[in-house]
Amino acid sequence: MSTASKTAHSLNDLIQIARDGQDFYTDAAPKVKDAELAQLFNKIAATKQNIVDQLSRVVAANGKEPAQHGTLVGSLQEFYGKTRAALGDTQYGYVAELEESEDRLLKAFRETVADADTTPEARRAIETLMPDVVQTHGIMRDRKLAMKRAA
Repeated sequence: MSTASKTAHSLNDLIQIARDGQDFYTDAAPKVKDAELAQLFNKIAATKQNIVDQLSRVVAANGKEPAQHGTLVGSLQEFYGKTRAALGDTQYGYVAELEESEDRLLKAFRETVADADTTPEARRAIETLMPDVVQTHGIMRDRKLAMKRAA
């Protein structure tokens, strides 16, 4: 597999994971009772959309097809989050699962940027987006810990 093909595959993985998060945040926002939390979910969903858009442009610029869907793991995680929220504290259930989604995306970003086969153009795009990924991860981690302490 060529470096360009491997990079496109790696970027498409990131696109899919970011899309999973975007879909999950968008779905969760109207289901939580806390208006501030719903607003946060919508803001992070928009951040995920930006990640999808930016990485899709890099993939397309290299003549490859950007991923159009999320992942099976993401769908299962969203289903689990919905079930967990329905059976217990809705807000904590969503925050806990969304924080797991953030863990998954941050790990994938770090692995891709560290991969020697990632093209310089893709690495620059990832490094540009990394602060948003780190920030949203931190927000959800902190929110989860605060909710856990308050319970």
